[in-house]
Amino acid sequence: MFTLLRRIIRSGWQSFRRDGEIAVATIFVLFLAVMLVSVLYLFRDVAHSLVENIQERIDISVYFKEDVAEADILEIKKEIFRFPEVKEVEYVSKDQALEDFIVRHEQDSILLESIEEVGRNPFLASLNIKAWDPSQYEKVSEFLKNPEFEDVIEKIDYYQRKLIIERICSLNSIISKTGMILSVILIAVAVAVTFNTIRLSIYNSRKEIKVQRLVGASNWFIRGPFIVQGIICGLLAALISLLLLTLTCKFVSTKTENFFFDLDVYSLFIKNFWTIVTIQIITGIGLGIVSSSIAIRKYLKI
Repeated sequence: MFTLLRRIIRSGWQSFRRDGEIAVATIFVLFLAVMLVSVLYLFRDVAHSLVENIQERIDISVYFKEDVAEADILEIKKEIFRFPEVKEVEYVSKDQALEDFIVRHEQDSILLESIEEVGRNPFLASLNIKAWDPSQYEKVSEFLKNPEFEDVIEKIDYYQRKLIIERICSLNSIISKTGMILSVILIAVAVAVTFNTIRLSIYNSRKEIKVQRLVGASNWFIRGPFIVQGIICGLLAALISLLLLTLTCKFVSTKTENFFFDLDVYSLFIKNFWTIVTIQIITGIGLGIVSSSIAIRKYLKI
């Protein structure tokens, strides 16, 4: 049994080396498929982490009229905090709002001078509201539009931010759908290319196959090398993909940390390393075996 398996593997390796140029094209297409599946898996975590970071920075603010007492604002804060959708409510007084503005724009002398020229504090007291999920802000905003709050609330900035919030809510869905479509297309191409490679290999080996049949070789011995050839192509594609993905994540990580809220892509890659390796090997070898099996059934009549 082990002797037969060793001969099949050796024969498959020889076929792979003999069809070198065609095998390289197969490995390249399989590599693209494996790489895309790996990137989509990793990107799912990256997108989730990025969206979470963005969500943490999104809130809505409720501004109160100048004559509203602080005690009344704090009472409304308690009512808002009773909502299960609300994660956090922060009260910002007029004085605090002015102080925050000065700190934020301390390098902008023109803005600071304009505040001084006004001669009074132009800011309104407010409540900054964070929800557990951006889709829940509308419910909170609808509550605050209640007629009983008309005399105390100056404005709610949810409707200025509504479009951004809705886009963030749909971001994960768009990423998932696009990724699935690309994966299906590239996997189909990979199967087609590997299928044609094995078909050509069968054609090139037709004389050897005839001899093997004449001497009574088993069906498994004749078919096995072509499946081994598909496995070799898939495994090499997975290894190349792993190497390139590791280097890419290492390089990209230094860029994303500066531009995307300290997002460390390389750390996410290391965290999911063994899962990604497993996905790559299963995808590469799986595509190789499936493509080889289809070609064998169609073109190797045994």
